[in-house]
Amino acid sequence: MAVITITKENFETEVLKSAQPVLLDFWAAWCGPCRMLSPVVDEVAEERTDVKVGKVNVDEQPELAAEFGVMSIPTLLLFENGKLVRQAVGARPKSGVLELLG
Repeated sequence: MAVITITKENFETEVLKSAQPVLLDFWAAWCGPCRMLSPVVDEVAEERTDVKVGKVNVDEQPELAAEFGVMSIPTLLLFENGKLVRQAVGARPKSGVLELLG
């Protein structure tokens, strides 16, 4: 499944009302570790059809970053049934991202 760009406008529909778990990658273009993690997140999106994957650019969506207390990036948040269930801060290998999904 393709990665979705998440904004405050589509957050409720794409994340809170999603029937499947949603993995969000909070990132910024200037962030080196974010650039390392991005292809890993893209791979997971392609391989795991049971999970919706979205990316939130913290420079463009500061309200979403603030709402979830994202202080460091990259930050991965996992939502299930509209609730935040797990989070991880920092770049990680693919195995670490898959582990987060459970």
